Amino acid sequence: MRRLTALPAIAMLSFALLAACQRDASPDDAQATGSPATPAAAGAATPQTPDARVPPANAPGTNVPQVVDGTVTFGGFGPAMFGSDAEQVRMAWGNDLGDATPAEPGGCYYLAPQPLGGRGYDIAFMIEGDRFVRTDVRNPGYTAPGGGKVGMTRDGIERLYAGRIEAAPHKYVDGAQTLRVTDPGGGESALVFETDGEGGVTAWRIGLPPQVDYVEGCS
Repeated sequence: MRRLTALPAIAMLSFALLAACQRDASPDDAQATGSPATPAAAGAATPQTPDARVPPANAPGTNVPQVVDGTVTFGGFGPAMFGSDAEQVRMAWGNDLGDATPAEPGGCYYLAPQPLGGRGYDIAFMIEGDRFVRTDVRNPGYTAPGGGKVGMTRDGIERLYAGRIEAAPHKYVDGAQTLRVTDPGGGESALVFETDGEGGVTAWRIGLPPQVDYVEGCS
């Protein structure tokens, strides 16, 4: 698979709801390198174990409050648009995203809410070429543009995004799939859901190609 001062609006909304690597490291790997994670969104299975189940948003084991619906979009994360720099992502998040840096200039790495904890990340922001290019989500409490979530079935995703899905077998998990959804606004970004062998959505990501199609994240 493959930081603006914190914007008060995003931070206040989040709390009101109670809420690196080269092309070779995932958000979870970032913990070992002093990388990802604090408090705003949360996720699903690790890129290496897309069939893993996750607890509900804000359940014990996650330290990240819910992100306001509509914050994650085909354009980016709140005011931090895809193509912006890491500092803009940090400002949009409004809290600690760790101190990850690329292993080499322009390399791929993740910013994620700290501390990661035993479950790894819930939400993470991919930076490559010194640009924000992708958001990864593994928490069932976060809603993708169009309504998709972790925990839904493939049938549910197909109903929400009818006529816009390109399905393909998962690279590593037998019987699992990736469901790629195009931007209804005609933009170049895409939304990709991952399912397990039983057809349940375990994670999703959104961003610019080619990074949105990295199966192992930065790995």
